[in-house]
Amino acid sequence: MKEENKKGSIYELDGFVPLKKALPLGIQHILAMFLGNISPLLIVCGMIGMDGALKTILIQNAMFVAGIATLIQLYPFWKIGSGLPIVMGTSSGFIGTAKAIGSLFGYGALMGASLIGGIFEMVLGYFIKPLRRLFPPVVTSLVIISIGLSLLPVGINYFGGGSGAADFGSINHLMIGTFVIIVILIAKQFKGFINNASILIGIVAGYILAIALNMVDFTQLKEASWFALPVFMPVAFEFNIQAIIAMGIMFIATTVETIGDVSGVANGGLDREATDAELQGGVMADGLGSVLGCIFGVLPNTSFSQNVGLVAVTKVVNRFVICTGAIFLIMCGFCPKLSALFSIMPQSVLGGAAVIMFSMILVSGIQSLTRKPLTERDGLIVALAIGLGVGIGNVPSVLAQLPAWVGNIFAQNGIIMTFVIATIMNLILPNKQQ
Repeated sequence: MKEENKKGSIYELDGFVPLKKALPLGIQHILAMFLGNISPLLIVCGMIGMDGALKTILIQNAMFVAGIATLIQLYPFWKIGSGLPIVMGTSSGFIGTAKAIGSLFGYGALMGASLIGGIFEMVLGYFIKPLRRLFPPVVTSLVIISIGLSLLPVGINYFGGGSGAADFGSINHLMIGTFVIIVILIAKQFKGFINNASILIGIVAGYILAIALNMVDFTQLKEASWFALPVFMPVAFEFNIQAIIAMGIMFIATTVETIGDVSGVANGGLDREATDAELQGGVMADGLGSVLGCIFGVLPNTSFSQNVGLVAVTKVVNRFVICTGAIFLIMCGFCPKLSALFSIMPQSVLGGAAVIMFSMILVSGIQSLTRKPLTERDGLIVALAIGLGVGIGNVPSVLAQLPAWVGNIFAQNGIIMTFVIATIMNLILPNKQQ
């Protein structure tokens, strides 16, 4: 009996969990990333004036691709996939670069550059093992911390109703976000399923409250069809060298973030460091997911830090559980009405959960960093990496006088600068303990 319970435990990577228990917990992961998955496409398509019908197709494709990429991450083949409970989705880190490329060279050039970039990331992932000395615990911990810090403003923007919303910061949005937090905190006081599904329970409760407050417009849901097949890339690929270089630089950045996410899941969910194979497979799956995304015309895919925070909160790491969520995501790609049901949800509903999840990424990084006592050397690395990396991420204008590509790379959110400084300091500062 004990062995059977272990095989079916939601706290173990492998083993079958009954569907009635697995599906709600899997959908919980999808709700955590749903708006983040479609919002980059909404933003970029709006910026470059894309046709509304084409935009609808691409959003549907984004759901389908994210589900397939998540399955690849969960169940590795050859060296591709981490085998960890990581959820994939459209990366928001590419928004600025994608907007510039799309405006200057067209959507076909954007997809061509993304295709080459995805292949480039797979090559980087393949050679992660010989580069592992660049990623000791002090460096990966700092990347996790910087991911958490960079996501906190995102969570607060959601909490207020979404950046750019006409009623941003209204009493209704703040009330819904606070209500979701309270429901989650209450649910966390229980044991068993209610505790594990606390984020889902909070989001559902917040959604119901939003409907009661007449904050949900169901027009999009009514107009959406029940079934539609995902379609391949609707425009031809173009390969522009300037676009390829710009996207290549951003793929280096997303590689760093994925290393942090893989390390964060291993630390926050499994209480250990990520292995070489997990880092290699995670980055290569990132690249393959982006290549797959290009085939369907969507922006590059990457591991979602939101779900790293969710794993840290719930400790649910069972791959079958996350697999049910991935399959549900694929179903959204075939059912526009299902996608619409979630896309019309006010962002403040997700904001209440996001504040907790993103903060838990930060906590996970701190726990990883302090697993062993910090030496004076490590303390200097932490101080400089956080001070300059996160500091510049919060005040990007300090790089305004430098070439534009410098700001595009290092001023996005502080993650890359934190990683670069931590890596350089780790290499040049003498380690007296060795």
